[in-house]
Amino acid sequence: MSDDPLAAAVGERLTRVASALFAIVFAFLVANAVTVPGTDLAAAAGLVSEGSNGYRLLQTLLQFAGFGVAVAGYLAVTDQWDLARVSRPTRREAGIIVGGGVLLFGFQYGALFALDQVGLSTGQNQAVVPGGDPVTYYLAMIAVSLAVVGPVEELLFRGVVQGGIRRAFDAVPAILIASVAFGLIHLPAVSGTMAEQWAYVGVVVVLGAVLGAFYEWTDNVVVPGLVHGMYNAVTYVVLLWQVL
Repeated sequence: MSDDPLAAAVGERLTRVASALFAIVFAFLVANAVTVPGTDLAAAAGLVSEGSNGYRLLQTLLQFAGFGVAVAGYLAVTDQWDLARVSRPTRREAGIIVGGGVLLFGFQYGALFALDQVGLSTGQNQAVVPGGDPVTYYLAMIAVSLAVVGPVEELLFRGVVQGGIRRAFDAVPAILIASVAFGLIHLPAVSGTMAEQWAYVGVVVVLGAVLGAFYEWTDNVVVPGLVHGMYNAVTYVVLLWQVL
């Protein structure tokens, strides 16, 4: 053990950050271990056709089920159940959820407008590309976004990752580190030129920082989870409106 208090403190901080970031790697490993054989088995059994809406939706559900299992496993092994603080939203928090969803959606369009003024655009996340009838897909994804994607992703990135880093740093560094990680994990799913892909990541980093601020503000991961879910759901509502 080091006799230098400063070195010990720095080592502890780095360990906490590394542990929190490892949770992301662990979550993706578990999700991949669940998603690939699960979708392959369903396709082989004739339950879904590869590339269809059903196949895409099953992939999403299995991936986020894997995330949920990984989060539970991580919290159990590290005995840090208090990282992901979950409670029923109060009336005040319900207002924050609604206002936060509007804020994120407004920021997205503001960011797209600003990027357009300098000749840039963002790439496209493959999650918004249907595998069949777009109406059916978008309707399903509205529900999946609210009930699964938003809450589980926030449980991982705001609860486990930001919460873990928060034990090493103050709120702002914890929010920023978790948000950068949140943006980077979206990069492989984005199509477009390199500039468009990184523009997309930049927007997601800012969105993640806002979600992180909501978690810091309310100390309830349900709030950013539902804000995130609402933001995604509204995105699919707009896409649905465009194809009707």
